[in-house]
Amino acid sequence: MKILHTADWHIGKKLDHYPRLDEQKLVLDEICQIADREAADCVVIAGDLFDNFSPSSEATELLYSTLHCLSANGARAIIAIAGNHDSPERIEVPDAMARACGIIFVGFPNAEVKPFRTQAGVEVVKVDKGFVEIKLPRIDFPLRVLLTPYANEQRLKTFLGLEDTEAALRMHLQSHWQQLADKYLDDEGFNLLVTHLYMMRKGGEMPEEPDDERPILNIGGAQAVFSENIPAQIHYTALGHLHRYQVVDKVPCPVVYSSSPLGYSFSESNQTKYVVLLEAEAGKLASYQPIELQQGKKLHRGKFENVDEALTWLQEHRDDLVQITMVTEEYLASADKKRLLDAHPALMAIIPEIRTKEAKAEAAERLRLDPEKLSIEELFVDYFKNSKIGAGQVPGDSLLDLFREVRALDEAEE
Repeated sequence: MKILHTADWHIGKKLDHYPRLDEQKLVLDEICQIADREAADCVVIAGDLFDNFSPSSEATELLYSTLHCLSANGARAIIAIAGNHDSPERIEVPDAMARACGIIFVGFPNAEVKPFRTQAGVEVVKVDKGFVEIKLPRIDFPLRVLLTPYANEQRLKTFLGLEDTEAALRMHLQSHWQQLADKYLDDEGFNLLVTHLYMMRKGGEMPEEPDDERPILNIGGAQAVFSENIPAQIHYTALGHLHRYQVVDKVPCPVVYSSSPLGYSFSESNQTKYVVLLEAEAGKLASYQPIELQQGKKLHRGKFENVDEALTWLQEHRDDLVQITMVTEEYLASADKKRLLDAHPALMAIIPEIRTKEAKAEAAERLRLDPEKLSIEELFVDYFKNSKIGAGQVPGDSLLDLFREVRALDEAEE
């Protein structure tokens, strides 16, 4: 049995104001090609199919057309769960039509999938709240799946019966998973856990979340779920939420974030993106390997003290999405800023950075202690340095000249 694990598609997401839908079409088509090339029997998407609760019609069309392609007209099972960016109601809306293609949508915790069989032979043979057993064409052993979509505090209370979410989330999930595992999982099938959670190895280093990812660690104060909470009967855990490929733990089984298919924030700069291919046998995982994705623009960020060096770097990364930090002692002149912006069609941001933190602290202290002894121009310089625009840097000559002109006009009127 071959299973393809992917997650965090975030269809419709932009980088700042830069649209990514065309890139998403390319990389999702690449995932379809990988599924066909590797003859995958099942594809698992571990949450965050969309980027927001109200996706555009273009984003919705791209999701459904991609899933239809992946399903191979009902010959390949598709399992898609809701993440923290998804509306669970929207995820489950097309369920009736999806079943005809072998697509299983799960939006809510403890959802119970309706049994079905496609004409091509994908069949859901057993169901329970948060569990499904699937018979796949040409495979002589079943796929058993524990399903836990993302749950916010209200959903935990409503669907899982939790009141004290801060203390109980881990223990409830462990108990819930273990009860299902004891009831349905044995070594006569392949056992999979699919969830969209912040998971880590107890006592290990906490995985880093993307800069713009909505935190799901603190669900009413709840802590991360530990890999030790996973039942021993599980052979592989397919995770979604963190955008970097990483194996959180190998006990009791490989616990894996597949990565997002594209980089969605500059904290993901220089990351390689993957899907994960599993080869499964009855009672065990034979192998799993990440497959590098090639489509989509790469994200890079650079840091420079010299505008000409930054311009050279921008030319070297002309086909990428880029962000630069300019380390200067003065506010970046408008002419230099224009040169940088004109040099690259997808320069997302120019971040100013003062050369020393001490200089900013000294300016703030000077303004606080001695404002009456400063001239209007000195007050302007100190104000500028301590504003969000100046970010600790002194204004350039062109800006000071403009300030002096305004002052001269004001004095002339007086």
